Amino acid sequence: MKLKGCERALEWPLACKRLIVPGNKYIVGCCGWTEAQAKYIATFGAIELQTTFYQPPADVVARRWKTIAPVDFRFCMKAWQLITHTPSSPTYRRLKSRVSESERELYGSFRPTEQVALAWERTREIAGIIDARVVVFQCPASFLPTRENIRNLSTFFQSIDRDERVLAWEPRGSDWNDELIRDLCAENDLVHCVDPFDRDSVAGKVLYWRLHGRGGYRYRYTDQDLADIAGRLKGHPDQSPRYVMFNNMSSREDALRFRTDYLGSSETPNGRPARSSPEARY
Repeated sequence: MKLKGCERALEWPLACKRLIVPGNKYIVGCCGWTEAQAKYIATFGAIELQTTFYQPPADVVARRWKTIAPVDFRFCMKAWQLITHTPSSPTYRRLKSRVSESERELYGSFRPTEQVALAWERTREIAGIIDARVVVFQCPASFLPTRENIRNLSTFFQSIDRDERVLAWEPRGSDWNDELIRDLCAENDLVHCVDPFDRDSVAGKVLYWRLHGRGGYRYRYTDQDLADIAGRLKGHPDQSPRYVMFNNMSSREDALRFRTDYLGSSETPNGRPARSSPEARY
């Protein structure tokens, strides 16, 4: 499989080195465009891009996203699945190029291969174009804390150029205990990314929550759920900024309810009062 756009990956210059400057305490948004970009950015001040996980977009598409967005809009993104997931994952069906049988053991699980390195460089280039604040590495439940996986993960994060971006790691499953996660995040300068209804974050100067839906993607968060989240956010005063990114079917509605009713904002990204009450931005 040839990774398009990666022919000169190892020669690319450093991407833009813009640091996160903690301004607003809470950053609320959705995982993926829930509507046309122009409408979304009029409502929210941040997004976590999902398409970058399945297949990074063409540079021209990424530049369009960046150009349309306000200067202070926060782009976050998922790293390309070729880094974290093996070809047995059904998500590989969305790749434009098929992985050959002879290369199946060269992708995913942070393996120390040229293929994984090039996948990071492609992820990195898109992150540079959109000036991503956070890059999320979501691992499948099949990625267990074996010696090989732990070694490969550490080798990967200690060897890559990260351009001073925040890198958030989302391990899945109870096999990853808090002590191990805390140690790995400390050793590799990672933020522990979680769904707060599954477990608490145990590492990172930044707080990054991804709400996948309690019990499944179709779940709509109740008022009690949202009150719960707002209360728990206050338990992380030393982590800033604090991202709350909704990744369920009703993500837009739930994010707006959460921000307006539980964080107390009713302004648009431009600072003007919203024409309808849940039009705010953090």
